[in-house]
Amino acid sequence: MGSENKHFVLVHGACHGAWCWYKLKPRLESAGHKVTVLDLAASGINLQKIEDVHTFSQYSEPLLQLFATIPPNEKVILVGHSLGGLNIAFAMEKFPEKVAVAVFLTAFTPDTQHQPSYVLEKYNERTESAAWLDTEFSPCGSKTLMFFGPKFISDKLYQLTSIEDLQLAKSLARPSSLFMEDLSMQKKFSEDGYGSVPRVFILCTEDLGIPLEYQQWMIQNAVFNDVLEIKGADHMPMLCVPQQLFDSLQQIATKY
Repeated sequence: MGSENKHFVLVHGACHGAWCWYKLKPRLESAGHKVTVLDLAASGINLQKIEDVHTFSQYSEPLLQLFATIPPNEKVILVGHSLGGLNIAFAMEKFPEKVAVAVFLTAFTPDTQHQPSYVLEKYNERTESAAWLDTEFSPCGSKTLMFFGPKFISDKLYQLTSIEDLQLAKSLARPSSLFMEDLSMQKKFSEDGYGSVPRVFILCTEDLGIPLEYQQWMIQNAVFNDVLEIKGADHMPMLCVPQQLFDSLQQIATKY
């Protein structure tokens, strides 16, 4: 199976939106692929407010709706970045037959042994509260809102990305949530749903948001068919090193 004409579905992380793929999408399209980028609930230009999104399922709704429209004989290459790893896991659980391969791009990767919240809880245990810098957390109903501050964005997520893209992110970021409370009550992902889909992890060596050693811990904790590494990439490889990310995804498209 060649790499021609695959359908990529790209899923952003917390506080971000479909806009963060603006450099990658045209690269994939000019290579002949179909690319769908979407805003999760209360993200990007989606009109919902995060205050009105109560569960992780609701947050993932735009992705699940998209999957419902994919024809039964079609498979996509599903890419999740950062918190988006959990959104794609939900889609894989529900529509395993529609995913050729799932790509976890320096993304939170759940396993099938623990609750969906486990990888976030472990991350929080390892992350000192000072590391969040000016990120704001505030209680909101049954969840905690999270809004990355400008210093956190520039020092931890975009430290190797251009100042123009940093400016874009500061202008477009919106409050989000890790939906920890909700995820800790969800049932585990199943072996015949989520667990049955081929998985690839893309490591970013200079990521300070999800540090390399935590990415490596997640790779040990969940089973992957392949692990690729992008050297010199911060937490935002699609903005920082779009060509290297494109090359990695081309490689994956050729293989799966």
